[in-house]
This record gives sequence, structure tokens and C-alpha cells, in this order.
Amino acid sequence: MAKEKQFKNGVKVKKSLGDRIIDVIIYVVLGLIALSTVLPFLYVFAGSFATEKELTEKAFFIIPTVWSTNAYKYAIKTANILRGLRNSIFLTALGTFMCMLFSLLFAYPLSKSHFRGKNWLMNLVIVTMLFGGGMIPSYICFQAYGLLDTYWALILPGLISPFNMIIIKKFFAGLPVELDEASYMDGANDLQIFSKVALPLSKPVIASISLFYGVGFWNDYFGSMIYLQTPEKYPIQIQLRSIILLTSTISDTTIDYDMLGTPPDKAVKMACTVIATLPILLVYPFVQKYFTKGVMVGAVKG
Repeated sequence: MAKEKQFKNGVKVKKSLGDRIIDVIIYVVLGLIALSTVLPFLYVFAGSFATEKELTEKAFFIIPTVWSTNAYKYAIKTANILRGLRNSIFLTALGTFMCMLFSLLFAYPLSKSHFRGKNWLMNLVIVTMLFGGGMIPSYICFQAYGLLDTYWALILPGLISPFNMIIIKKFFAGLPVELDEASYMDGANDLQIFSKVALPLSKPVIASISLFYGVGFWNDYFGSMIYLQTPEKYPIQIQLRSIILLTSTISDTTIDYDMLGTPPDKAVKMACTVIATLPILLVYPFVQKYFTKGVMVGAVKG
């Protein structure tokens, strides 16, 4: 809209006073929204390095006066953070790969107009968005199939997300039909068209939906608490929960904190938040260029 007002028939047109005022308002509003999302995280990050005195006396700060790593040392000493991170990375990688594989294979046939029964299958998908079996039937089912205390109990229930699958389907439906026709003329079958034509063109939607799945597996807490029973298999979220619970009884622990110092309860919680958030946050810059394009194109085309 702004470019249309600045240029007319190739000649630059000066913006009116009203247009400039609107631009200023837009920038101010967007800046305030950006600050409202960034400042809380900066406060949590700074608080994880702060002392108990500073956290008690100051309501808000983004640079601590005295830097202290006691909260992180306490978190590392009281729980196996590295093992939790390793388990979460494995669960996130395996779960994201399996979910994307089945979602792509399910969405591609449904995007083709000549596929018989696609409307019936789509209705089944939509029904799963409205109704579910519940936690107790799911637990009994996993117990019967021997899936308790395995990562499959966390992966299989959400193997195909209806919402994500519909976005992928819309993206596939927006691809030119001429590509399929030319591939058929060259002797390619449906599987070859899917793997060599459709997938290379679907990097935006694959990247964005993979981020959705990955964040879901990384942040999974309730499912891990219900279905996992072996501490060696706990992901990072369960490990961090145990750390937060231990901060209330720090005086009763047998760990030697003479060299570490006793961290404040609030700083430990902030440190746990940073540990749980930072790894998945570092992935976003690599898929940012695909994120908006993949979601918007998949949502409006077809």
C-alpha cells in the first residue's frame, strides 16, 4: 500500500501529512508489540544471572548489577541436564521426522482432484479435530500395546496433526497442475512426482510445519509425565520440573553448595526457563525465511 502511494506511473509522489501520521502510528504500535514480547524474556535471562538481593529489591531490570552463575550451577548439579537435553533432542528429531513423513504422505493424495474418496477421508480428519478418546482410554490402549515408558507413546497420538495436514494439503493443491502433466508425459509415476517434483517445491511449508511439530515435542510435559516411568528417559521439561521442586527444600539436600553458593528460588526458575527455551529458539533463525511464506501460501491457496 505504501509503495502504491509513493509511486504512480513510475514517478515518485510525496506522501501527504495524513499518510505520514499513519506510518508513524503503525511503527509505534509495532514497536510496542515487539517490546512487549522481547522485554519479558530479557528480564528472565538477566534474572537467571542475578543475586537474591537484586531480585528482591528491583521489580524489573535487563542488566544485573552483580553477575552470578549459581542458579545454572545448581541446576546442573541437582539434575542431569545434559541427559535431559539429549533425550529432548532425540524425541524432537524423531517425532518431527515421523510426523512430517506421515503428514506429507497423507496430504499429497488428498490434494489431487482425481483421487477418489478424498472428501470422505477429509471428513474423518475433521472429526478427529472435534472429538478425542480421552486420557484414560489412551493410557489403557498404550498399556495394552506395550507402549508405556517408550517415546512412541508421545509420538503416535499426534502422528498426523489435522490442522498441519490441512495446511500442507492446501500448499500441494496450489502447485501448478502442469507439473504433474509434464511429469506423466516423461514417464514418472505418482511416487516419483511426489519425491522429485512436489517435495523440492515444498521447502517453505515443510520448514514451517516442522517448526510447529518440533516446538510441540520440545515443550511436551504432560505426556512425558504420564507415559514415561524411567528417569533415564525423561526429557528436559521433566528434569527442569524436578529442579524447581528441589529449590523449595534446598537446605535439606546433601549436595555441597559451599563453593557454589545458595541460589535464590526465583533465579533458579528463570535459569530453568532459559535452559528450556534457548535451544528451540536458536532453531527459528534457520527457518524464518520459510516460515511466513509456508504458512500463508498453504492457508490461502487451493
